[in-house]
Order: sequence, then structure tokens, then C-alpha cells
Amino acid sequence: MEDKQTEYNTPKLVTKVPIDIFSEEYTNFSKTINRFPEEAVYIYSFHENRLIYAAGWEETLGYEDQYIDLHTIVKQTDPLHAPFAYDLNDNAVKFILSRNHQLLEYFITMEINKIHKNGSLIPMMVKLGVYSVESNGSVKEAIGRFQINRGLRFGKVIRYSSHGPDREEFEEALNKALFKHIAISEKEKETISYIASGLSFKEIADKNGVSQSAVEKRIHPLYRRFEVNSLPQLISFAYENFILP
Repeated sequence: MEDKQTEYNTPKLVTKVPIDIFSEEYTNFSKTINRFPEEAVYIYSFHENRLIYAAGWEETLGYEDQYIDLHTIVKQTDPLHAPFAYDLNDNAVKFILSRNHQLLEYFITMEINKIHKNGSLIPMMVKLGVYSVESNGSVKEAIGRFQINRGLRFGKVIRYSSHGPDREEFEEALNKALFKHIAISEKEKETISYIASGLSFKEIADKNGVSQSAVEKRIHPLYRRFEVNSLPQLISFAYENFILP
């Protein structure tokens, strides 16, 4: 049977070339990049199409840093989350590469299960962003941070967020591209939490300094995405799937 993941760019474009732990750049990154406990980090070079730094992967996913490669990191994603993760990454990269200012401020986060070398599922908060840019303004290196979070609870819905100077446009572009997935952005989650607390659309609009129609445009597509017919059903769905605490 054909692997459906081949339709995504992310697993096709990344290489199986491991890092060079004897390189000068690896030594420099080792001195400058901080890492929290139970967190893995990588630096990926767009120019070289490979990882140039990796740390924490044995502690988190069971792979020695000197042998890990980006292809392995990408493929070690829970099959239930992989299509969304690939789609999010593909479309986020596409959007960021279309920008020409403040690229270092763009990043995305997502909550997904990764697969440990021993086969167990590891719940992680993933943060992917731009690490450095070329002199001409193009992206030079990307950074990925994978933090184990054993408190994450997964329902049907995958949670993600986008950040950057053009955040509203960034999120809107991702929402359109990711509509086929059962996922929710941080802004959508925030709006549902306001509704669950009893605020009206107008009150939410006033609180966020936007129009009421903007709030409605954020909520109404969720009816079709989550197959609900009313606000009470939407709120119940949110609680059942751990969108709301």
C-alpha cells in the first residue's frame, strides 16, 4: 500500500545525514544553546540540507545525538499526528519564506506524540522557528525544540499556535491550509474559552479590540470542522477533547 505520508514535503525533503560533532559550528552551538531537562534541540541548515547541531535526543527519544538525523526526527511521529504535523510544517515554511522582514520572530508550536526508539509514545510540546538568516534576508537555519510534557492529554483535536509580526495573517493562512485536519489554533482555543466563561461575541470582540464579525468568523468554521451544531455542543466538544481544562 502506498505511504500516504509521501504527499507531504517535510519527510521527502529532509536528509538522513547526521551531525558532525567535530565541526566548529557544533562546538559553538554546544556553548551557546541552552536546553531544559527532558528537552531535545536541533539546528537545521537550509544551505546544507542537514542537521548541524543536535542535543538531548537520547534523553527524550532514545537516539544518540551524534547519530540522529532530521529524517528520523520527522518520521518518529505518531501516525495519528503525522499528517497534521507534516502539513503544518510545510505550510508554515511556505508562509515564512514568503516574508522578507523580522523572520527571526516567526515560529509555530504544536502538541503531538513522538515515538521513542523503544516504541513508546512520548507526549511533546514542539516549537519550530527561524534561528538565523542570510545577509540577503533569506532563512539560513531553523531551530526545533521538543519538550516532553507528560501532562498533555490528547483527544480528537491537535492543538497548535503560530507567532510572528504578521500573526493574524499567519494564522489565517494556516487555518485555511489545515482545515481538513481536526485541529485548533491557540486563538480559536482562546475564543472558545471566553465563550465557555459566559462572554458574548460582542464582549469577546471588545476585549480583543476586534469586530464582532471577526469573532464570529473564528468560531463558525469550527462547527463544520468538529461536526457540531451549536455553541453548547462546541463547548462540550472542547471539554471532551481536552481543548478546555
